[in-house]
Amino acid sequence: MTLVATAKLEEDKLFRDVGIEPLSPKFNAAYLAKQLDGKKTPIKSALLDQRVVAGLGNIYVCEALFRSGISPKRLAGSIKKERIAPLVTAIKKVLKDAIAAGGSTLRDHAQATGDPGGFQHHFLVYGREGKPCKLGCPGTVKRIVQSGRSTFYCPKCQN
Repeated sequence: MTLVATAKLEEDKLFRDVGIEPLSPKFNAAYLAKQLDGKKTPIKSALLDQRVVAGLGNIYVCEALFRSGISPKRLAGSIKKERIAPLVTAIKKVLKDAIAAGGSTLRDHAQATGDPGGFQHHFLVYGREGKPCKLGCPGTVKRIVQSGRSTFYCPKCQN
């Protein structure tokens, strides 16, 4: 175990390259715009990069991109500035909703009480390949693989 004073985290070799925690006040549109500027990687991959944002996982990135209407295939550096604030809002909302539901239990995740999480019952796209879009558009949820991870999205709603 390594104990590090909070004020010294950014200097510690284990933490200095880790991005901002997404529920912190420092995670905002200005921060994310700076991190994405010039990136030629898909936005989904950029958001999974722990140097950009700490702790974002595959499920929550898929859900946040859907809620913000951004295609996971869009290059991170091409996201227009006016779309970044809604993305930040979607990320924070998805995480807060997931926490309130006790997380997502797909296989073995359990809360501290031993109970399964319940956020998987609220997925809008994740794990819904071939099913109708929950926004009611004529599209169906598609699945692709990016950075070795399954990505779920609605090609009609996300551009």
